[in-house]
Amino acid sequence: MNARYLMLSSTLVLAGIAANGCGENPTAVNDRCMDLPTAPLSARVDIARPSFSNPTNVINPLFPVSSLGRVVLLGNVDGVPLRVETTLMAERRTIDVNGRPVETLVSQYVAWVGRQLHEVAIDWYAQDDAGAVWYFGEDVHNYESGVVVDTDGTWLAGRDGPVAMIMPAAPSVGQAWRPENLCGVVFEEVVAKVTGVTVTGPRGAITGALVTDELHMDGTREDKTFAPGYGEFSSGNASGNLEAVAVAVPTDALPGAIPPELRTLLAGADSVFDAAQARDWTLASALGARLNTAWASFQSGSVPPMLRTQMNTALSLLGSTVAGRNVATSRQAAIDVSLATLDLQLRHRPRTEIDLQLLGVWARQLEVDAAAANQANVLADAASLKWIRDRLATDVRPGAESIDAQLIAIRSAAQLRDFAAAAAGARRLGTLTRGVIE
Repeated sequence: MNARYLMLSSTLVLAGIAANGCGENPTAVNDRCMDLPTAPLSARVDIARPSFSNPTNVINPLFPVSSLGRVVLLGNVDGVPLRVETTLMAERRTIDVNGRPVETLVSQYVAWVGRQLHEVAIDWYAQDDAGAVWYFGEDVHNYESGVVVDTDGTWLAGRDGPVAMIMPAAPSVGQAWRPENLCGVVFEEVVAKVTGVTVTGPRGAITGALVTDELHMDGTREDKTFAPGYGEFSSGNASGNLEAVAVAVPTDALPGAIPPELRTLLAGADSVFDAAQARDWTLASALGARLNTAWASFQSGSVPPMLRTQMNTALSLLGSTVAGRNVATSRQAAIDVSLATLDLQLRHRPRTEIDLQLLGVWARQLEVDAAAANQANVLADAASLKWIRDRLATDVRPGAESIDAQLIAIRSAAQLRDFAAAAAGARRLGTLTRGVIE
């Protein structure tokens, strides 16, 4: 799905139905939207009915879902760290709209706020013959305390309403379209504000970006930027709430082997995790120094800015927690270093390998939360593991059955508040994922 601005104080509601577009009556506007300062009908480019002859070839430069295998977005919501991962799934879904079957791409969207799972959505996209990208709906799971509290936001084109335009073929200043348009439930109208903008991305300057003005149902507005090769690039700003692309592949993929410094960082973070658990602070301190040396060497080269900040923050926390000889926070900091390292390794390794490593990272997170007897976090960790596993459904190597069995056992233990069993299952899962990778 397009990267959404997550607000902890807001309820995530039904998104994406262009009830006034795609061949429907464009003047049949719900009364609840009549008072909004919307663009004139003459500016709308999402009115005509689209045709789809090659719908899964979604290559619109400002929304190129076909070539976005994985995108990591970082930011904050009300001062709380935000992490989003979007993944192009292997499967396709055919959706019938007004008697016309259209094959769509499937994209998984996962958002964590403050390390806890916040939202998961499965989104469906297709590109029409003119080059515009359309949104066919989403299957939403909103989480609180590790469990799904509702599926608000779930909708399907053809069942609940017509499709919604996400991005025109070649937007120009003043054009308007509605990615979300179910008045009284959710509303979003986008107007192209500035074209041909240059923005700073993971690899430096990106030309040809689009800045839009987005009107919401409550009358508030925000700027949203789309960039070639990345799609939705940023919402908000660094001084307030922010969600921005940190790295995307294959857009930011690099040739060659994994740099040795990144191997050192990943292996070293695992070792610090174990040393802190054993309260071997001499070893943990020595390992921390080794990690800082590796990072100093690596960051002397070109590093995506948001990933640089993420690693600097993680290593700083690791240094202070190890110095303070705090087991729980030292293990947490080691996990943060691992996650930051995998984001950097994403540019060098197949996505499947990264997802298998992420299973190991979230297994360690579950160990930490189980040690704190925090059931909400343990349940959230177990759910995170489940969604990451789903990405591997069609391409995981031998060992998948054992991984799935451990995931079931972990979830069951978490529900029973058997934290010792959940942690033991997480350790076994970590061993299994390492075996599959090797």
